[in-house]
Amino acid sequence: MQLTVAVVAGAHGLKGHVRLVLRTDDPGLRLQPGVVLDTDDPDLPELTLAEVRPGSWQVRFEEVSGRDAAEALRGTELSIETDEWESADDEWYDHELVGRPAHTPAGEMLGEVAAVEHGAAQDLLVIRTPDGRDVRVPFVVALVPAVTADRVTIDPPGGLFDGEEA
Repeated sequence: MQLTVAVVAGAHGLKGHVRLVLRTDDPGLRLQPGVVLDTDDPDLPELTLAEVRPGSWQVRFEEVSGRDAAEALRGTELSIETDEWESADDEWYDHELVGRPAHTPAGEMLGEVAAVEHGAAQDLLVIRTPDGRDVRVPFVVALVPAVTADRVTIDPPGGLFDGEEA
């Protein structure tokens, strides 16, 4: 399973260091010198950690030298291939939710999960409706009472999906 560890936020300094936005709960384990991370950049499919500054989570890669090359990595997702984690019945990784159909408790099709947005207060499921609109639904039990292997059940308040006044 491919798990995102961090996203490159931008360059830091002149020697090729970058700042990371962490997406892992154990950065001390995942981000160590010598670890090879997969990327979503076809020009640099793998990057090897050469130096790690814990706390501020600034890193330098063996394959990157200088500020310009580091700045070119902005927005790059860094991930690892692992099978050591299994999610519990009520835990889901973003990639496990994306693409799942979303239905009401009565079985009416609302659309499909297009993305998961992580906010400060709560996560949001982005549901792409059959007519192409994106509807953001707070990922809380009151509105999303069930997630199974084949669907996401959403109990939306009036007007959220059909444009009615609530």
